[in-house]
Amino acid sequence: MAASFTSLVFIFSLLASQLFVYQATAEDAPLVNGLSWNFHKSTCPKLESIVRNQLKKVYKKDIGQAAGILRLHFHDCFVQGCDASVLLEGSASGPSEQDTPPNLTLRPEAFKIIEDLRQRIHKICGRTVSCADITTLATRDAIFFSGGPDYAVPLGRRDGLNFATRNETLANLPGPSSTADALLRSLGNKTFDATEVVALSGAHTIGRSHCNSFTRRLYPNQDPTLEQNFANNLKAICPELNTNTTTFLDFRTPNTFDNKYYIDLINRQGLFTSDQDLFTDSRTSGIVRSFAENQSLFFEKFVQSMIKMSQLKVLTGNQGEIRAKCSVRNTDNASFFKSVVEEVVEDVSVF
Repeated sequence: MAASFTSLVFIFSLLASQLFVYQATAEDAPLVNGLSWNFHKSTCPKLESIVRNQLKKVYKKDIGQAAGILRLHFHDCFVQGCDASVLLEGSASGPSEQDTPPNLTLRPEAFKIIEDLRQRIHKICGRTVSCADITTLATRDAIFFSGGPDYAVPLGRRDGLNFATRNETLANLPGPSSTADALLRSLGNKTFDATEVVALSGAHTIGRSHCNSFTRRLYPNQDPTLEQNFANNLKAICPELNTNTTTFLDFRTPNTFDNKYYIDLINRQGLFTSDQDLFTDSRTSGIVRSFAENQSLFFEKFVQSMIKMSQLKVLTGNQGEIRAKCSVRNTDNASFFKSVVEEVVEDVSVF
């Protein structure tokens, strides 16, 4: 029965995604020098079909993995730019971004999905596509297979040679208790305006969160912005402050990428303070309403914001490298690099 339900959700999401297709072009979004809409056309012409065909199987089996990929992309791009640095594992010289609290609950399966895609792509095309580009494509397809818009993404990223420090990671990933003002300032430093901040927050239309990311809104005193029935349901799921269980970010349509997240906020049913405060703050409340009333508008602004985010501080040209394994820098393990070339194929952040 569970398998059948998952398949029905997947089919419904796929059909829903056909209702809105936003084909980004150079006229719609400015591109960072070195990126292009057809970067891998000659070196890996089947790239997008390889990614999409494999992820279709992954998400048909478990659509919940889509949220894990989407979150991974956010945590990569916001910290040091979209350079796949979050995929790097720590070494004897010190911990990596993965070892910093906001990233401790990134799904292990998400890393495995990206690495599996890397193996498939490099087997067919050679070492021509970076882990950063693969992650960007996988994120676009996570949105598409969850019922969201389909869109083109610029490619040509290179992988970073270093990961960010603990302090850099913490400073660039706002927490779930952040106010709208804090979000606007944090993302404003990355040149995102209020509409883009609210649009990117719509990523919470899919996914789950651990209780310890929001139970301070329940105990010892309940947050007055919480709708009472919603609060009661959360207390049943999380009966204590440090309960180690999870719940959906959007209880209305938890596995479907749509605009119901904004309807949640209007009904005072946003899970995080950083969610609900978007409707409380006068600078963003009107944007929340417009997205709740018009899903196509949300999709359009979300796509534009995602394309912009996917170009944050990217490395191109001769910068960085194309990793032979997403979790290891090429210079760290020369013998492993050779073998891969020959191979056969607590929630403490807002996003």
